[in-house]
Amino acid sequence: MQSDLIYQLALTLVPNIGPVQAKALLQHFEVRDIFRAKKKDLERIEGIGAIKAASIKSFSSFDLVEKEIVFIEKFGIRPVFLTDTSYPRRLLNCYDSPTLLFCKGETDLNQARIISVIGTRNNTEYGRQATEKLIADLKSQGVLIVSGLAFGIDAIAHKSAVKNNCPTVGVLAHGLDQVYPSQHTGLAREMIRSGGSLLTEFRSGTKPDKHNFPIRNRVVAGICDAVVVIETGQKGGSIITADLANSYNRDVFAIPGRINDPRSAGCNELIRRNKATLLTSARDLIEMMGWEAPRTAVRHKQRELFPDLTGEERQVLEIIGSRKAVHIDEINMRSGLSNSKVAAAILNLELRNVVLSLPGKLYQLA
Repeated sequence: MQSDLIYQLALTLVPNIGPVQAKALLQHFEVRDIFRAKKKDLERIEGIGAIKAASIKSFSSFDLVEKEIVFIEKFGIRPVFLTDTSYPRRLLNCYDSPTLLFCKGETDLNQARIISVIGTRNNTEYGRQATEKLIADLKSQGVLIVSGLAFGIDAIAHKSAVKNNCPTVGVLAHGLDQVYPSQHTGLAREMIRSGGSLLTEFRSGTKPDKHNFPIRNRVVAGICDAVVVIETGQKGGSIITADLANSYNRDVFAIPGRINDPRSAGCNELIRRNKATLLTSARDLIEMMGWEAPRTAVRHKQRELFPDLTGEERQVLEIIGSRKAVHIDEINMRSGLSNSKVAAAILNLELRNVVLSLPGKLYQLA
């Protein structure tokens, strides 16, 4: 395991190799074999070429790798690599999903229901109350709450989740050797004690520099089923995260505010431009996400209505029925079937009006 981790960490340190290139490489090689491959074989991979292949072949910073492993072992950090079964499957559907995540805490990052709650750092009392009520009302739904551990709405979301015994994950824009802002150190500890986690793609020693926050925001947007925006101006991190969520085909919701309040202007604008669905209560969210009926009831009903489905069709149907909409990449990954068998099963289910095809290669029950 440590041997694999050496090469996993090394891959994230190679100059010119980002998440997109790493994903392309891992489609052709096991991680350790990337560093053993011939330069000409690396060059042939789409998106790699001569310069990036040379960066891989000349990589020698294994001292940094060993230093990070010492940190991981000392502080009980859980590394989660792109090909691990514990890697957040929703992130796998994002073209730029992080190659390696570092997790402090034991939260299941593939829980059945995950929402990201985000908003301004300078919230009003209205925003605080809206956040607290939303999370309190979602308590019975078994939802994992994700946010960015920032001041304002983020911190309120995390605190409300802890108070209501909902697991919560803080996605950081820096390494796990610190908590930023430092005022949230106690909150971070309480989150972990309560079954939550801190999550980052940045190795130890990485400072919370300004350019890291948009990078962090794509994880907040991609790790969930839906993003809820509660109070934000017309510019800033929350708008960036909402736009990313839309690009990843995630549901985006926004709680409206007063038309003359600049801290609600971003939410109102998202709704006006049809970039977010208006949200007034947890009940709205539950209904629009299709969380009312137990999954077992849906699956049982499907089996009864279509007793002559093949095993492969049943398998695909259960995955599609697991939530409101499922991406084709997730169906392929979770089913373990070949792409052609999944495509054939989906086609037959569509012809029988059991499932519907949505834009963005998403599928849902008819």
